[in-house]
Amino acid sequence: MSAPDYSTLTRDNIVAFLGDIFDRRGGEEYLGEPVTMAEHMLQGATIAEQNGQDEIIIVSALLHDIGHFTSEFGTFTMDDTEDRYHEEAGAKVLEEFFPSVVTDCVRYHVAAKRYLCATKPEYFKRLSEASIHSLNLQGGPMNADEVAEFEANPNLKEIIAVRYLDEAGKRADMETPDYWHFAPMVQRIVDQHFDG
Repeated sequence: MSAPDYSTLTRDNIVAFLGDIFDRRGGEEYLGEPVTMAEHMLQGATIAEQNGQDEIIIVSALLHDIGHFTSEFGTFTMDDTEDRYHEEAGAKVLEEFFPSVVTDCVRYHVAAKRYLCATKPEYFKRLSEASIHSLNLQGGPMNADEVAEFEANPNLKEIIAVRYLDEAGKRADMETPDYWHFAPMVQRIVDQHFDG
């Protein structure tokens, strides 16, 4: 399968492009969790909004798993025996249009799970069965050298914040607004990136 062509994307259509992905593919199953892909990402963004977190965190939470949709490798399943690197696929689509904080939150939210499992043993107890399965495919908890390298990222605080929202966004009974509620916020972050 060849890589999708994103050459027609601009700052003026990226927000609608992402919304179209949510609308068309958001109902897909999410890793054996009790929520769909869209519900998972919308829950993270909604929790961040309810907690008064910055727009950059809300948007990062909203888009952190977009690579599950855009990845030419397809989505993760509980039968997988190797990682599909959805985080890299998502970051590549977003990096031209969003600040590095957003793309780092997308690119490193998997690494953040490995980091937290290495540095906060109680964090492992938060993980769902599917999250533990993917952790094993992704290399397990970080070693000391990986921890030191990860801690050097200037966006570490934001990446960790999005990781906690990732784990929180798996509630079977949570009501959220749809993507379009957040679209003006997404556009503001895109505009800040270009005009900043």
